[in-house]
Amino acid sequence: MNTGKLLRKYSFLIIAFFLFISAGEIQDQNTRKYLVYKYNIDDQIARPMWRITQKSFAEAAKLKADIILIQMNTYGGLVDIADSIRTKILNSPIPVYIFIDDNAASAGALISIACDSIYMRAGGKIGAATVVNQTGEVVPDKFQSYMRATMRATAEAHGKDTLIQGNDTIISWKRNPLIAEAMVDPSLYVAGISDSGKVLTFTAEEAVNAGYCEGIVSNAADIMKKAGIKNYEIVEFKPTSLDKFINFLLNPIVHSLLIMLIIGGIYFELQTPGIGFPLAAALLGAVLYFAPLYLEGMAENWEILVFILGVILLAVEIFAIPGFGVAGIAGIILMVSGLTLAMVDNLVFEGGSIAEAINAVMRALMIVVLSVFAAVIASLYLGKKLITSPAFPGIALQETQKKEEGFTSADPLQQKLIGSEGVAYTVLRPSGKVEVLGDIYDAKSEFGFIEKGSKIVVTRYETGQLYVEKI
Repeated sequence: MNTGKLLRKYSFLIIAFFLFISAGEIQDQNTRKYLVYKYNIDDQIARPMWRITQKSFAEAAKLKADIILIQMNTYGGLVDIADSIRTKILNSPIPVYIFIDDNAASAGALISIACDSIYMRAGGKIGAATVVNQTGEVVPDKFQSYMRATMRATAEAHGKDTLIQGNDTIISWKRNPLIAEAMVDPSLYVAGISDSGKVLTFTAEEAVNAGYCEGIVSNAADIMKKAGIKNYEIVEFKPTSLDKFINFLLNPIVHSLLIMLIIGGIYFELQTPGIGFPLAAALLGAVLYFAPLYLEGMAENWEILVFILGVILLAVEIFAIPGFGVAGIAGIILMVSGLTLAMVDNLVFEGGSIAEAINAVMRALMIVVLSVFAAVIASLYLGKKLITSPAFPGIALQETQKKEEGFTSADPLQQKLIGSEGVAYTVLRPSGKVEVLGDIYDAKSEFGFIEKGSKIVVTRYETGQLYVEKI
């Protein structure tokens, strides 16, 4: 019996087998309950969002979730944080879906492209991933080059299909890497997609047509329906009060304010005797600055010790060593270094590129330096205002002691001795002691030496000193 006859004979069994397997999968999909873990990215892509992402992925793994669903509405944020979230998504063993509720701009686009499936609400947008600074200006091309490569690599990570047609090899990407790159580079030409010379941004319909969106939906239920999942449960990430407080402290603006509190407190403490409120304020600022960073694994022990050593060296320079030299300069450098390095995520040094690490350090250094400068200026201004402000009448003397009102540094009793006669109680060479009207005073000879026991006359009293002449 040839091969053809065998295939015809057993074709029914083969077809029945595959139908049985398919029916089992369909039945499993309909009866099995899927656990979907959902959290939101609805703010600037910054350190608090990285913290929420880490907690959400850890909780999803603990619950053995089948799908992680991110609901996004953001205009972007920090590239290094977005890259950390992107890496977390790409390495996740749990499939990650994203629902773009309205905006996935800049860093949000990078995170979205990393997800296994993208869904968008009608009217949503994705793209515009050109790197800009805090003033909105486009940064130099070396940063753009890094972002272009990151966007390309993220799209490529979802794989491709290779088709051979005759002598031609046709590559079909799940997500075209050139489209992802065009979201950064306005000069990139993609036929029928990006040929306007402007940075690419997709609407929901355009994203579907370009293969960058699995469907247009209104809510999570629509996503499950499009994915063919009928039986599911959604568990949402609920931040605790402590989470909210830590996320608040991790905000770069709050970091700047805390640095100003630390530096300002140290400055005012050095201007006042004893230990008081300024030092307590500086310590509170340091705890609120370093504690969240330490708890999140960003600030290492040595980084905190570097800052403390800097404070000690600065104090030694001010209180123990005259002038201002090596110890003071080293103290300032160590304080700034400790504050800066604590703000940089250690993942940047462990797994990131050199360019990414330098970029993160320079961004943190800029925040610290500007905050320190602002703290010094504010301290000088507020120090002057506090002294003269009627709201704090006890912080400094408000009265002026005028000579016309009888206030003087001169001793009125010794002024009355002018013209009185006495004797030299000791030798005046030219300073010594004299006895006048039965009392002994320090005095200075107007001319030459005066022997002990010689008669003298008081000629004047200036700068707390009696002047005498020999009679």
